[in-house]
Amino acid sequence: MNTKLAVLITLVILCMKGYPENYEKVKQVQGILYSEGKPVTIEIADGKIANIKKIKPTPDVPEIYIAPGLIDIQINGYMGVDFADQNLTLKDLRKATESLWRVGVTSFLPTITTNKFTQMVKSFSLLSSLAKDAQISKSIPGFHLEGPYISPEQGFRGAHLEKYIRKPDWTEFSQLQVSAQNMIKLITVAPEIEGAIPFVKKCVENGLIVALGHHNGSAENIDMAVKSGASLSTHLGNGCANMINRHLNPLWPQLANEKLSASIIVDGFHLNKEEVQCFYKIKGTDHTILVSDALDLAGLPPGEYTRREKQLVLTSENVVKFPAENVLAGAANPLIVCIGNMMKFTGCSLSDAIRMASTNPSKMLHLDNLGEIKEGKRADLILFRIENNKVIILQTIVAGDIVYSKK
Repeated sequence: MNTKLAVLITLVILCMKGYPENYEKVKQVQGILYSEGKPVTIEIADGKIANIKKIKPTPDVPEIYIAPGLIDIQINGYMGVDFADQNLTLKDLRKATESLWRVGVTSFLPTITTNKFTQMVKSFSLLSSLAKDAQISKSIPGFHLEGPYISPEQGFRGAHLEKYIRKPDWTEFSQLQVSAQNMIKLITVAPEIEGAIPFVKKCVENGLIVALGHHNGSAENIDMAVKSGASLSTHLGNGCANMINRHLNPLWPQLANEKLSASIIVDGFHLNKEEVQCFYKIKGTDHTILVSDALDLAGLPPGEYTRREKQLVLTSENVVKFPAENVLAGAANPLIVCIGNMMKFTGCSLSDAIRMASTNPSKMLHLDNLGEIKEGKRADLILFRIENNKVIILQTIVAGDIVYSKK
């Protein structure tokens, strides 16, 4: 362990019994609490936060922060692992999960996008089965279905293939939910397409969180969807045509509607600095959620790749493009990058940035035991340094178990 880290973090280590990979269990950590900027000792028992004690600061220790683990509600894959891969294995899902732990993500929703019905069924069947694995199950509370009930219009459909886009079908969705073993928690739909409003209402009645995305909905469409229970805008500012009417477009009514929170991709490419600033000023800390929207290409070398019948280009700047449609095809940076950029672009505090990447998504998903450092909450924690607005993860803890330590 890093010498400086050892000075600040007091760890009482016990070997876990019967737990895969023999992860270590931690009883206590010390660091600067992200929300107050003051040093604390956090005691952990039975995988939960048992006690939080303020301690006196000492000048000879490095500034290492403690925050709740990050929660990514929109991620398609990572480090070469595509969550929609029809041959996805446990080894693959473990690799992706462990790689996400290294960048501070302790919980995430594997996201399945528009595809053939049979392939979507298989994707959810594989994911729901593999996600039960004891080694990673605590990090996968559910899934996100992005499409296929979205706009077929060029630009608004983004990199989703038009031939697989279709109207909402509750019977079809119910079959997908069965294959997912009821783990689809979040669904993104377009409010303007035929059948969308009753579908939104049906989803909400059945306990799903409904987001609006990849759409060209009018103010009336959006208002009706919100009144039917939609509560989120998926990657606001993206899944949108390059050329739109300056007055009548889907951005203004979503920004204006106070009942809609907004997820945004702050990787520095999907939205420019001024867009992020404006969205944040309107939605505020409590109604903004940071997402990565990362693809399996995240972490791979730049080049041309074929994915899901599409030729994609991963640039040296970690941008994934779909040249055939002249659109971005997803991101190639983890959520931790969005936190640094959010602070840099808006001047928001570390506490607020973490809230947007942990507390807010946990509340939206009703994960009442996550997203905050409070007694009784699950001990999902990250310890990190900040250098030039860049967050560097030193240690990740899931339910009291050390799942990653920086060498």
